[in-house]
Amino acid sequence: MSNKSLPDIQATPDTRGIAIDQVGVSDLRYPIQVTDQHGMPFPTVATISMSVHLPHQFKGTHMSRFLEVLSMHEGEVTSRTLPNILHDLKQQLHAEEAHIEVAFTYFVTKKAPVSGSPAKVGCDCVFMGTSNGTSDDLVLRVTVPVTTLCPCSKEISDYGAHNQRGYVTLEVRPKKKGNGCELILIEDLIEVAEKSGSAPVYALLKRTDERHVTMQAYDNPVFVEDVVRNAAALLLADRRVASFTVKAVNHESIHDHNAFAVISGKAADSLD
Repeated sequence: MSNKSLPDIQATPDTRGIAIDQVGVSDLRYPIQVTDQHGMPFPTVATISMSVHLPHQFKGTHMSRFLEVLSMHEGEVTSRTLPNILHDLKQQLHAEEAHIEVAFTYFVTKKAPVSGSPAKVGCDCVFMGTSNGTSDDLVLRVTVPVTTLCPCSKEISDYGAHNQRGYVTLEVRPKKKGNGCELILIEDLIEVAEKSGSAPVYALLKRTDERHVTMQAYDNPVFVEDVVRNAAALLLADRRVASFTVKAVNHESIHDHNAFAVISGKAADSLD
């Protein structure tokens, strides 16, 4: 029996007159390739959500077509390919608006500061995209671990200062460029986050490296407020960035709570 002879229940009319903002698939694990700073493909596994707007007159959407679109692009997910994926979602599902969210872990090789010993450090990343009848909206979110050392603790203590691991989340919207947008690499945002804390986090440290990182953090104390301001200043100076949100969270080592701060901003030429 062919597909043509089977009833298409999703395409039948719905009489309630209520449109659905988003309907689709979520928590889909799928192999993807993103592009690293050298333009080379980086394979990883993503958790993907895709959805479309469903007009009031249709009973349902065609769930299988979400997977068909993803297969068409062979798992290549970048700021350059997301608009194409969104366009194909709208076309294949006859929708006016489409959304996609692709969450994955991106690993960078970091060399220890003194010994040069290499090891991988993972950062959580999300590509988010929305396309409607008039425009595409793309956002890149990266969460980076950092070390922070408390300026107050350093100032009031006879020796030492409390320090902890913190996480800097940068959510960045690139500026439009031609038919696409400015290219902002994951590594670019990792660099912004690491410059904003007291010291970077490494997977592998020998004794000479540990000494270096400990003293680096002590020489560069920052409150959580300093972290978000440092990152915001760097993003405001980046001509590729249209708007951003920075969130820093410190997992306080001497308290049973976390400390956090958030800043949102826009480039001067993106202000309303």
